[in-house]
Amino acid sequence: MLVLGLSGSLRRDSHNRRLLAAAARSFPPGVRFEEWTGLERVPPYNADLDGVPAHRAVEEMRAALARADALLIATPEYNHSAPGQLKNALDWASRPFPENALRGKPAAVVGASTGLFGAVWAQAEVRKVLGAIGARVIDEELPIPTAHEAFDSDGSLRDPELQSQLSELVELLTAEVPARGRRGRWPRPRNEDRALRATCTMRSDDDI
Repeated sequence: MLVLGLSGSLRRDSHNRRLLAAAARSFPPGVRFEEWTGLERVPPYNADLDGVPAHRAVEEMRAALARADALLIATPEYNHSAPGQLKNALDWASRPFPENALRGKPAAVVGASTGLFGAVWAQAEVRKVLGAIGARVIDEELPIPTAHEAFDSDGSLRDPELQSQLSELVELLTAEVPARGRRGRWPRPRNEDRALRATCTMRSDDDI
């Protein structure tokens, strides 16, 4: 089983990259974790450029998503919302719609910030976007506040309760993976997801 990690922060010493590393320590045996680090190379979404092949970084991201059995995103919060570059990357990942690499794939979102709310609003925004794309979103959040003080020297979370919650979220995410079909295809989304998808297909040329 392969879980792909994606940090919404471009900063080299990002707290959210540390959060992904802490999550990697919680996966059970048999689960491989891999972080995709090409976010800063993804260009602004432009439908005129969304052809075959797309930009090299976009093709790399889509291939990484297609290989993965599940996705774990760690996001900071910028001005009470998700970082623009992360949203932009997910817009690229949503194409081609609806048969994209995230369709029906288990996905979870966590977040860390130096403030008191732990990127909780950004996490909600990212979950909403993933749901619109068609992923099987784990409806749980994990806010890590005061992130500059949250990690031990070994990379784990200092608060045992937060570490326990992270382990539980990882368990929920990996538990979704066995639902994969015999031929390696993910099952169709649940009825409520199908209804959302029906509304999403009624879109203008400029909507993605």
